[in-house]
Amino acid sequence: MKEVLVFRTSINSKREVNVLKPGLNRLIAKDGYWNFDLEDCDNILRVETPMVTATSITGLLNNHGFFCEELP
Repeated sequence: MKEVLVFRTSINSKREVNVLKPGLNRLIAKDGYWNFDLEDCDNILRVETPMVTATSITGLLNNHGFFCEELP
């Protein structure tokens, strides 16, 4: 069963999304899905995956210098 994780981020451009794309694709793999809503004031990252933790996603973004916080 896939889990849906939602994050508030500091990502605000397609260029920044492209920087993260390879890492997110590796982390999420073929069983999951991710996307950014850059129109939202919180620049939402939504992830659907059966096996990735919120900590690993926030870690990836933080390691690239971006803010990322899981929303309840």
